[in-house]
Amino acid sequence: MKPHKKKLLLIFALLFLAGCAAYKLEPLMTTHPAHPDATAVPVRPVSKTLAYTRADIPSPQPLVAIAPPQGQEAQQAAQSEQKTVVGEGKVIAIVPNANQIVVEHGEIKGFMDAMTMGYRVDPPSLLEGLKSGDKVRFTIDVPKKAIVKIEKMK
Repeated sequence: MKPHKKKLLLIFALLFLAGCAAYKLEPLMTTHPAHPDATAVPVRPVSKTLAYTRADIPSPQPLVAIAPPQGQEAQQAAQSEQKTVVGEGKVIAIVPNANQIVVEHGEIKGFMDAMTMGYRVDPPSLLEGLKSGDKVRFTIDVPKKAIVKIEKMK
């Protein structure tokens, strides 16, 4: 081997060994997922994003008088003016401090496609006895934008 290659190899070996010797692994904190005492699943904070805004609260008086629609528009308007609709689904979460429930539900004919959504519950006592995973049938009061009846299904 040529002398300059030997020098280069020796310098590289010294740098490599010096770099490895200086590295020290810091101990894991108990919040790190790989720590043996870490919790299996982190605790999630309670959601504060499901509350409705003031704009979602229906006004007691109409703002503008509208002429009655004709034909197909009349049929669509009648559907949108339904007083209540009924849906079935699974409880995903209960948010008692906001009087809300998150439900994964199938299509509600003529009203809404299948989705997971948070709903205001009125009265809040309807949330009593419900837990995540329960199968429910619920009635939505369309003008109030709230669930007004919940039945547990078996």
